Amino acid sequence: MTKRYLVTGGGGFVGKALCKELKRQGHYVLSLSRGAYPDLEAAGVHTKQVDISSNLDTWAGLFEGIDGVFHTAAKVDMWGDYHDFYTTNVIGTRNVMSACRRAGVKRLVYTSSPSVIHTGENLRNADESLRYPKHFHAFYPQTKAQAEEEALGADHHGVMHTVALRPHLIWGPNDTNLIPTILERARAGRLTRIGAGENMVDLTYIDDCVRAHILAMKALENTPDVVSGKAYFISQGDPVNMWQWINQVLEVHGLSPIKRTLSTRVAYPLACAMEYGARALSLVGIKVTPLLTRFLVSEMSTDHYFNIARAKRDLGYFPSCSIADAMKKTFGAVS
Repeated sequence: MTKRYLVTGGGGFVGKALCKELKRQGHYVLSLSRGAYPDLEAAGVHTKQVDISSNLDTWAGLFEGIDGVFHTAAKVDMWGDYHDFYTTNVIGTRNVMSACRRAGVKRLVYTSSPSVIHTGENLRNADESLRYPKHFHAFYPQTKAQAEEEALGADHHGVMHTVALRPHLIWGPNDTNLIPTILERARAGRLTRIGAGENMVDLTYIDDCVRAHILAMKALENTPDVVSGKAYFISQGDPVNMWQWINQVLEVHGLSPIKRTLSTRVAYPLACAMEYGARALSLVGIKVTPLLTRFLVSEMSTDHYFNIARAKRDLGYFPSCSIADAMKKTFGAVS
C-alpha cells in the first residue's frame, strides 16, 4: 500500500539512502534539507529547502497529508558552539514534532545515536536499560540525548507515536562521513591510534540502517502499543576491532596502516588542554577545532558495542550481512 512519507535531512547519508529506498518501494517521499539535491529529484523524490530550526509557520504546512515522518536531520560534529548543536538538534526536533501535531501526523521515527548514553567508559553488549549520563563530554551527545528524550516522551494518549533508533558508526557506499573522515585524516598524516588498539566496536551498514528505519515505521503502523516511546540499538551485531578495521579501510585505498600511537594517559590530558585552548581563542573571536577532544579520545580507545535483541524482537530487525560481506559490498575484493 502506497504511503506518503516525509524525511528531514534527506540530503544526508542516511536521509538520502532512506528517501531513495522508500521511493523504490513505491511510496510518495518528501525530503526537507537545507541544500538542494538534484539527484533526489532525479530519483523521483520531492524536495524542499527548509531549515527545521527556522520559523515553523513557514513550513509546517508541508506535513499535511503525511502518513509518517523520519527525522534524520542533525548537527553531527565532535566540536562546535553549543548554540549550533542545540538549535538544530533540540529546537529542530521540537519543531518537527510540533509540525506533526499540527498536521495530525501520528508516527515519527527519530534517528538518534548510541552516544546519548556515552560515559567515556567501556560499553560492552550495552542495552536500552542504560540511563542517560548526568554529564556529557561533548555537545553533540548532550543535545541528541535531550532531543531523544523529548521525542520518546511525545506520545500523549495516542496523539503521536514515536520510536528512536540508535545506529552505531554508519558506513557503506556513498558514505559522506565515517570513511571520508578516516581517509582525509590518513592522507593528511593526522591519523593516530589512541590506546592499546584492542577496543571492539559495532558498525552499521547503510542498507541495514535504512531497513531498520522502515521496519520501525511499520511497527509504529502495526504495533504502536509495543514500540512507541522506546529506543532501539541498531548495528550488524558483529563487533570488530576498531583499529584493525580502520587499517583494512586504509589498505583497500592504497594507504599505509597506522603507525603512530598515543596512550590514553597522554591523550586525555592533551585533549583537555586542546579544548581549553580552543575555548580561550573563541573568546577573542578565533574559532579553532582541536585535533583531540575528550569525546573523541574515549570513542577511539574504549569498547562500544550493543545488544540488538530488542530491535530483533520488536521490529523484526536482523542484519542482512556480516562486516566482511559489507566490506566487499562497499569496496569490492578485500584481503
